[in-house]
Amino acid sequence: MATKVMMEALSPTMEEGRLVKWLKNVGDAVKSGETIAEVETDKAIMELVARGDGVLRVRLVEEGTTSAIGDTLAVIATPDEDISKLTGGGAATTPAPTTATATAGSRGGAEHAETTTLKVVPSANAVPSAPSAPPRANAVDVAVPTPTGPVRSSPLARRLASEHGIALNAIVGSGPNGRIIRRDIQAATTTTPVAGPAAPRDTTVPSLATKPTTAVNASIVFDGDFKDVPLTQIRKTIARRLSESIGPIPTFYLTSEIDMTQVGKLREQMLAAGDQFKVSVNDIVLKAVAIALTRHPECNAHWLNDHIRYFARVHLGMAVATDDGLIVPVITDAHSKGLGQIGRDARDFAKRARERKLQPAEYTGSTFSVSNLGMLGIDQFTAIINPPEAAILAVGATETKPVWENGAFVPRQRMRVTLSCDHRVIDGAVGAKFLQTLRQLLEAPMMMLF
Repeated sequence: MATKVMMEALSPTMEEGRLVKWLKNVGDAVKSGETIAEVETDKAIMELVARGDGVLRVRLVEEGTTSAIGDTLAVIATPDEDISKLTGGGAATTPAPTTATATAGSRGGAEHAETTTLKVVPSANAVPSAPSAPPRANAVDVAVPTPTGPVRSSPLARRLASEHGIALNAIVGSGPNGRIIRRDIQAATTTTPVAGPAAPRDTTVPSLATKPTTAVNASIVFDGDFKDVPLTQIRKTIARRLSESIGPIPTFYLTSEIDMTQVGKLREQMLAAGDQFKVSVNDIVLKAVAIALTRHPECNAHWLNDHIRYFARVHLGMAVATDDGLIVPVITDAHSKGLGQIGRDARDFAKRARERKLQPAEYTGSTFSVSNLGMLGIDQFTAIINPPEAAILAVGATETKPVWENGAFVPRQRMRVTLSCDHRVIDGAVGAKFLQTLRQLLEAPMMMLF
């Protein structure tokens, strides 16, 4: 019996997914439970498994395509089974012959980034170029038979073909059922040109205003005045979640400066005892926050519209910056873990978060979050609450400052923290008492042992 491969909800907050990579080709044997594709969710890249045995008969979406939960991505069936009702009469997607390679971006979720191979020849219907101009860049030296029947193409592809003077019947489409899509047209305009007369050399010095530039961040390279980058699933989720937070939630902020001199001495003592005792300032802050929350459960809470839920256990969200955006892995039961375990958890989560390898259970269920930009030299900032949590702590850099003590200035390590509070759950005095306890724990870290 034929089985549909559906876009599944691979995380609790997932509404759509982007197919990153097919791991099975059309015609491959597939067993139930076997990984068939990789899917980008709102937080990580997850494996999509087959739900039936058979042969992968057809792939209905391409790599890079974003699909809603429940959409059909492929069909698994026996080799001779009729699957036309499941595919709408579509044929299996197969790679096109290789002569040119191009990459196109995404637009409107309909045509997505993917490397595609195709063959192109100039058509007799194409508009001829001026005699002094070199041949068009879409010509290649391998001929392709002209398809018969109507040419299937997207509206965007037809418009681009018209703008570039390219005949659609000269292109092999890479979309479903041979449909010509945007990237096919873009590939046709960027393939290697046939050798022709050399154009006159342009000796004009380019203007600085139009010269292509490369940003300091090498991940963004400009070849014009701007660059459009399609949203990733994680960036879409960040945008939606922050919109849910900063507008509806009545937020107030409390800032406190904490003396971190004793924390610095504690780290030195632990490092002297051996590498197995090495911890970061962030690890110590996380532990202190967890303990403070057990003493102030009013801050360890969720706003759930018609009631407030207070938690006895502390599941601490730790904001991690990745190339695609912010993700918050969760250190479960942080209040009952030692500094060493918190440090190991934090390093492991940060590494796998940047590799997009976290599992859903590892980035859901936090009761309170901490965002630390101190390592980037930020003195002070405010963080946006991650609903339904009631608060988040923003941690700034630790720096040496002169402090007046006993009639003289002495150097002290100081750090600013800012607590963002949902006023529906936390009152000003409650937030202030939480910060007071946190300061006591960090200024005398030996208190964390009791």
